[in-house]
Amino acid sequence: MGSQIGKFLAIAGLVIAALGGLLMTGARFPTLGLGRLPGDIVYKGKHGAFYFPIVTCLILSVALTLVLWVVSLLTRR
Repeated sequence: MGSQIGKFLAIAGLVIAALGGLLMTGARFPTLGLGRLPGDIVYKGKHGAFYFPIVTCLILSVALTLVLWVVSLLTRR
């Protein structure tokens, strides 16, 4: 059982690192659109601004759920 948990943590770490790298390069390539999708909430006032990327969060959540689902399928015996 310890071997399975170790394998899962290694795969999860690689997936998280890959997603982090994608998000860091997304700032350099605005054509990817992450963070500025239609449906994201933006409020600009006189003294500040509020930005909540709700659609981006939903898309990342679905993508991460699919990745973890595939990983769980591959690690079952």
